[in-house]
Amino acid sequence: MAEMDTSSGGGHKKGPGVKKGKKLSTRVDLTPMVDLGFLLITFFIFTTTMSQPTAMKLFLPKDTDKPEEQNKVKASGALTIMLGKSDGVYYYEGELASDGSNFKSSNFKDIRKEIIDKKKSTNPQDFVVVIKPGPEANYKNTVDILDEMTINDVKRYAMVDIFDQEIQLMKATEASQGIK
Repeated sequence: MAEMDTSSGGGHKKGPGVKKGKKLSTRVDLTPMVDLGFLLITFFIFTTTMSQPTAMKLFLPKDTDKPEEQNKVKASGALTIMLGKSDGVYYYEGELASDGSNFKSSNFKDIRKEIIDKKKSTNPQDFVVVIKPGPEANYKNTVDILDEMTINDVKRYAMVDIFDQEIQLMKATEASQGIK
């Protein structure tokens, strides 16, 4: 608040009957401004501590001198899971055989057993699951298979694009099973 000081300037007069004008001084009280400043500082400190980003933890590969060796995985420890249409799940262990003989069909109930069996029979440092959603897979199945990774405590898994050969094998299997 601003206040006017109307007190007289000492009472000295010059000459007979001459009144001197009163000195007016303005004094501004800055206490409310300081209070407002502290309230704003408190508000911004509080809101910045509440707005911590929530993100998924990512484990990135270690840097190597040769980029082609960066993502190499032992074929014996790999389990590749592919998601097809109509809740179809397909998998193979290691590398896909050229004739597709190790390409197998499953469902969401039985894939957990396959993950557990592969995890038990493989060195934990070598075990990795490669997830490949097909072009006709839906989001629900993708989330379900990611949930399976969490349920089965799979530490290393990756979601990658599916190859044309795998799509052809999936379509041939779906056709033989009568899935439209």
